Amino acid sequence: MRETPPTPPSPPRITGGVPVVPMEVAGRGQRLQMQEKLRILEDLNMLYIRQIAISLQDTEIQRKMERELRLREGACKLLAACSRREQALEAAKSLLVCNSRVLAYMAELQRRKEAQVLRRTARRPSDAGPVDERLPCRGTVCVSDLRIPLMWKDTEYFRNKGELHRCAVFCLLQLGAEIHDTPMVLVDRTLTDICFESAVLFSEAGPDFELKVELYSAGLAGGPAQGSTPRKLATRLSTSLGRSAGKRVRAAMDGGPGSPPGNGATSPLLLPAPSVPGPKFHLLAHAVLSLAEVQDGFRTHDLAITSNEESSFWLPLYGSMCCRLAAQPRCMAAPVTSGFLRLQQPGAEAQSGARLYCVLRGTDLLCYRGPGEAEAGLEPALTIAVNKETRIRATEREGRGQPHGMAVTNRYGGEEVTHTLLAESRAEAQRWMEAFWQHFYDMSQWKQCCDELMRIEVPPPRRPPAMLPRQGSLYHEMALPGPAVPPSACEGLLLQDNAVSAEIRALLSSYYSDR
Repeated sequence: MRETPPTPPSPPRITGGVPVVPMEVAGRGQRLQMQEKLRILEDLNMLYIRQIAISLQDTEIQRKMERELRLREGACKLLAACSRREQALEAAKSLLVCNSRVLAYMAELQRRKEAQVLRRTARRPSDAGPVDERLPCRGTVCVSDLRIPLMWKDTEYFRNKGELHRCAVFCLLQLGAEIHDTPMVLVDRTLTDICFESAVLFSEAGPDFELKVELYSAGLAGGPAQGSTPRKLATRLSTSLGRSAGKRVRAAMDGGPGSPPGNGATSPLLLPAPSVPGPKFHLLAHAVLSLAEVQDGFRTHDLAITSNEESSFWLPLYGSMCCRLAAQPRCMAAPVTSGFLRLQQPGAEAQSGARLYCVLRGTDLLCYRGPGEAEAGLEPALTIAVNKETRIRATEREGRGQPHGMAVTNRYGGEEVTHTLLAESRAEAQRWMEAFWQHFYDMSQWKQCCDELMRIEVPPPRRPPAMLPRQGSLYHEMALPGPAVPPSACEGLLLQDNAVSAEIRALLSSYYSDR
């Protein structure tokens, strides 16, 4: 019986003398055009933001934004040049953090510009009214011992069955325009908690702060090493194709004798094609912490989960996180005011009291015999409580030569105790009274943070990331062609010595040295 010859492939279809462009080519061209439009819009937006910074004469925030833009450019170049998974993850993380900081600085500049315009707008007489110009003091907010529990299935955690699911995660913490990131952690089913033990400090927080905690995750394909997925695939093929064919396939994929070079442990890693995107971090969960959550101890907070089990970056979260959130208002940590006051004894002459050097700090008015004792940190001669229950009233009276001062009243048990302090002049007494009113206002705004001084942990100096024992910093661990690999074999695909310039290395070095 005669076999019918195979039909030759049809030539490209021509319409009106013009070849039809394939769909993938047209789609690629549209994506390039869209990327070019977005780049132009971003450049125009940055030009507008720079003009705002110049008009505000805020060189500090402009310098920070320019630095993050340079770091972002370096991270993009590094992401395109990375050959190792750990390097690509660190570059993708740096890119996300830089973008977040740039957006935060832009929002801060716009907020300041709006405030400047409102200040310049003249109030109409009908709008005039009592306006409280008193502002609360700033403070330091500290987040430490951040732990996020995981909820693995019994078959995954106890029996170690099922496909190994691994993710790289880190936290982004933002308070106003200040953004900090935690080190990256590799998570699989052997972990029951995601732990970020290092403390994170925000030094310019107000009592109305909102601390955003965002957990980002990137799914990792395969097991502990990059070569595990091809090896697993080779094992499945060898058992499904038969013994002889399976052996040939497995030998080819394992890089045996006579097999073509691949991406095994002995072969250099190939860089992804320019059109292939690098690793992407996705928002996995987030939370917002405020003054109400501040407590001098470990506490659980709710997490809002933004992904589902079908996502490649998904992790089985409980929906909560544990951390220690502490705050130190400056009125508690530093002296509010100081100066000489005379302590008047009940029934004694106005000028007969002891002249003491008084320091208002925290919940106490510390009275020393002289400034030297205060500077040396010695025990004060007298301590007067100043808290939310304390009452202050002026002792100014009409009459020539009458001293000016204040009466500080506290209740100890069921008895009221009043200390009368006399100032050396009317202006000095007014200064002390204003300091007391401001101090009481600060305590009313910071609430439980002024009950007692909370402990703030000082984070250690930030070091370059080290995800694996043998891994160094991001800009030192580069897959360069070694003596065993000829340069021609990796030209155009492998990372060359000049692919990462000295500028990028300096930028990344400054990124970690400043933290």
